[in-house]
Amino acid sequence: MEFHSASGGEEYAAAVRSRDRLLVALDFDGTLAPIVADPAAAVIHPDGPDVLTGLAGQARAVAVVTGRPVRQVLVLGGLDEVGEALGGAGRELVVLGQYGNERWTSTARRVVSPRPPAGLAGLIADLPGLLRKADATQAWVEEKGLAVAVHTRRTPDPVAVFDRLLPVLTEAARARGLAVEPGRLVIEVRAPGMDKGVALRRLVAEYDAGAVVFVGDDLGDVPAFEAADALRAAGLPALLVCSGSDEEPALAALADLVVDGPDGVMAFLRRLTADLEAARG
Repeated sequence: MEFHSASGGEEYAAAVRSRDRLLVALDFDGTLAPIVADPAAAVIHPDGPDVLTGLAGQARAVAVVTGRPVRQVLVLGGLDEVGEALGGAGRELVVLGQYGNERWTSTARRVVSPRPPAGLAGLIADLPGLLRKADATQAWVEEKGLAVAVHTRRTPDPVAVFDRLLPVLTEAARARGLAVEPGRLVIEVRAPGMDKGVALRRLVAEYDAGAVVFVGDDLGDVPAFEAADALRAAGLPALLVCSGSDEEPALAALADLVVDGPDGVMAFLRRLTADLEAARG
């Protein structure tokens, strides 16, 4: 592996040494699953379930932290089956959906979710007019229960539509006390106060992690990268891995290691699993 940061190799080695106290957290879309035109078709990489099962058998916990609803990710990722394969042997698979607002674990095996945020129903009702205002009526609207996402990937000029739509949705969301999360040709509106950085810090505390690895690909993963970097500055080993793409290069500048999309993520996780197993002797 060719690390992009001066400390990347040391952070990786520290993560391997932590073994039973290692937390590995990963995004889903663009990281475990390829980005596709239809989000409903974004199934996990073919090797994903086996790779996650092997990794979860070596680390303290493996967490999927995603903007998608938990139930959707369980189906697209085959993660319920991964949880069954672990068999409760002191390891845990965690799925945090909607940026950490929803939760499922392989031990409890039920989804815990709060009520939708105030103001969301009104924004959804106003979306047709907002899309017309931004000349974005061809954008695809995905209602997610606790959030709404507007995708521009299917439009004739996805970047231009995204650029027109972002300020319109940002203004409408702020007027209703909601947060805006721009991503790879998608704009999500949701409740404020929760992001992947908050979620990651909570996981680190919950599992008393001795080291953390976070793998992501998009702007929504930046708060997790920043949280991991702050934890590292406080003395906790942390490795930041970017699932690289031409669409969103911003995360690569923050990463210790950049891999080639979901294929590269699978290769990295296999290497990490093998090194964890070897460290046990």
